[in-house]
Amino acid sequence: METAPVPAPVAERDPAHHHGCLAIRTTVPRCSLGAGGSSSSLAGSSDEASCGSPRWIGRGLSCVCIKQKGAFERICINLTPVQEERLHRLKHRMKVYFDPSRRDHQEALKALWHATYPDQELEGLISEQWKDMGWQGRDPSTDFRGAGFISLENLLFFAKTFSASFQRLLKKQCGNRATWEYPFAVAGVNITFMIMQMLDLQSTKPRTFVRAIFIQMLSEDEWAFDLLYCVAFVVMDKQWLEKNASYMDFNEVLKSTRAQLERELMLNDVMRIEDMPSYSLLC
Repeated sequence: METAPVPAPVAERDPAHHHGCLAIRTTVPRCSLGAGGSSSSLAGSSDEASCGSPRWIGRGLSCVCIKQKGAFERICINLTPVQEERLHRLKHRMKVYFDPSRRDHQEALKALWHATYPDQELEGLISEQWKDMGWQGRDPSTDFRGAGFISLENLLFFAKTFSASFQRLLKKQCGNRATWEYPFAVAGVNITFMIMQMLDLQSTKPRTFVRAIFIQMLSEDEWAFDLLYCVAFVVMDKQWLEKNASYMDFNEVLKSTRAQLERELMLNDVMRIEDMPSYSLLC
């Protein structure tokens, strides 16, 4: 089965459960929405792979107001120290470029190979073998430019945490597949980029209800972003099959995937990633 490149835009879990503020959805009188500043770059300058010393991002009340179904809903969040620390760590991860000269980045790439093909020896960090995983060329490092090192971390988390689902999507094992399929690994980088945009995490204050809800989820699980990534990947593949899509439809499928994720995150009974209906697609 052939694949075609999709144009890219531009460790073990240790969940700690803390009781922070929960997202409360209530209808309130009309209120003003603060002007949002321009978004900053999603991948900043090269930085340490480790998150470094945690620090608080800021203090005080953050509000976001949105209009939905003719009524205004409002959520106000007074970030806890746990939320601020975890949000800072996640923002840091989002700013780290993939640097092929760094030993830790090289080891992460090798770890992804071994998690994906445990019975195959990797010939080198630049090899024709990488095309089998769905990279565009012999050197996968060139495909990380859009989303940075976190996109590699996401793929590795998916491969280790939900190996059966990871292998099923990698090998295109379910459904009537198109003649031209989406390249698995490059699709994964695009999914990371899409989630980063959807959650708008680089803004100083919450500007969307979905972002505010996600920050609350960090209180339950520091790996909420990586879990959401896994859900997004299986949702994307499901929609790919339902739409009988070809690689030319990838951007449209990604758009509809984002819309579904947003709908599920907005459900009243969804307080963790595991509560999302599509989480059940993972195995």
